[in-house]
Amino acid sequence: MSGLEEDLAAARAQAQGASSVVLVEGHSDREAVLAMADRHGRDLAAEGVVVAAMGGVTNTGHFAEALGPHGLGLPLSGLYDAAERGDVHRGLLQAGLAGKCSRTGLAARGFHECDADLEDELIRAVGTRRLLELVQAEGEGRGFATFRRQPAQRDRPLHACLHRFIGTRSGRKIRYGRLLVEALGPNPAPEPLEALLHGLGTRVRNADV
Repeated sequence: MSGLEEDLAAARAQAQGASSVVLVEGHSDREAVLAMADRHGRDLAAEGVVVAAMGGVTNTGHFAEALGPHGLGLPLSGLYDAAERGDVHRGLLQAGLAGKCSRTGLAARGFHECDADLEDELIRAVGTRRLLELVQAEGEGRGFATFRRQPAQRDRPLHACLHRFIGTRSGRKIRYGRLLVEALGPNPAPEPLEALLHGLGTRVRNADV
């Protein structure tokens, strides 16, 4: 069994009895969605919402077929990067979910576009000063300073350097997916994340519904 087949089998098993599925590219995006739900006092698992990391946007069609109308028949929503709009649209068409290949067309289907990606949205929302404090608090200040002295990074804006630094290791990227959301404080959250959570309803943890 291939890695994709294993991921699909795990997603199908997790989605049995679920009410809906959120499709995201990777585990860092999944952590950010779960952290955003926590920020709103929501427990997505208790609501029957599964957040599935697809291991790459090119797998959208496979996951949408397995979990959407051709498979388990569950409502689907998700996040995607601006440059990947076409891949997401083709994947949804493959699964029998028609719609326009536009930002608004995909949003109507519950798929919200990040510009340029979710990490970029979160860095802009948190701010570079706060993120530098966060990097220091995580014990990575010296590592970032060394990274920024590399020839390829010296002339890049601080925002771009921080974005690249977060993505240089898989484990770091996953960890910062949650940390960036938690660091938002009173700052407004990125619109795609807010729109995604709003589309999943307004059920609050421990509330009677």
